[in-house]
Amino acid sequence: MRNTAGVREPVRLRPVRPAGLWYDALLLAALAGLTVALTTHHLFGLDRAVADWAETHRPTVAYWLARTLNLLGQGTPLTLIAAGLGVLVAIRIRSIRPILPPVVGFVLTTFTIGPLKVWTARPAPSASIKEPFLAPEQTLPLFQEDLPLRFAQSYPSGHVANAIVWYGVLALLLAPLLRTYGRTVPPRLVLAIRVLPPLIVLCTTTYLGWHWLTDSVAGLLLGLFLDRLVHRVPWDDVPLPARVPWSGRTRLFTSGP
Repeated sequence: MRNTAGVREPVRLRPVRPAGLWYDALLLAALAGLTVALTTHHLFGLDRAVADWAETHRPTVAYWLARTLNLLGQGTPLTLIAAGLGVLVAIRIRSIRPILPPVVGFVLTTFTIGPLKVWTARPAPSASIKEPFLAPEQTLPLFQEDLPLRFAQSYPSGHVANAIVWYGVLALLLAPLLRTYGRTVPPRLVLAIRVLPPLIVLCTTTYLGWHWLTDSVAGLLLGLFLDRLVHRVPWDDVPLPARVPWSGRTRLFTSGP
């Protein structure tokens, strides 16, 4: 009889919806296609029409309401909240695993969103009415490497991508947190956390003229792709060195979103 003591079961990826790598490939293909279209000066008319409409339909009350709601997409506060939530859950269950999703989320967003912004070098719509005061037609193209970096970081929208990733991480941690208090999280609440803030951020960041519509769509595509990566990780079973404190396997995320 073969001795199987100490043999670990293979680590399996967590399911995501829609299932399959085809959807990930579709998101990346759409992002690449959108970038190519903008590189060849397509969709500029759509971007300009949306930006012009927003500028002429932005009363003071609506402006400040949109600006307040747009704070939902601030990457640094979301990172700190997710990290704090991960630490809280980790302490309550004496496992380091709840800290892993915020760490991975931080790495993914840091090494994708920022570099893409620098590489594509696109100004925001507001670059024609404030520094560097470009002509309106000069604010649309990508790859304007001659501009200072701070004026050409519009594509893709970091607010939108960050919102999708970080609210996904918060939703991932919320279920195990409530289970430590003997409660469960309603699926509709998880869905609302994952959908509503990113949708609000997408609308407000475009409405305020901080990003072109295609910037926000690119942020949406990138954010969905990164979110799927985070939710595929089998956080309960990912191998960790034995010398790491509180590194044992758990069933923390098995019933999670």
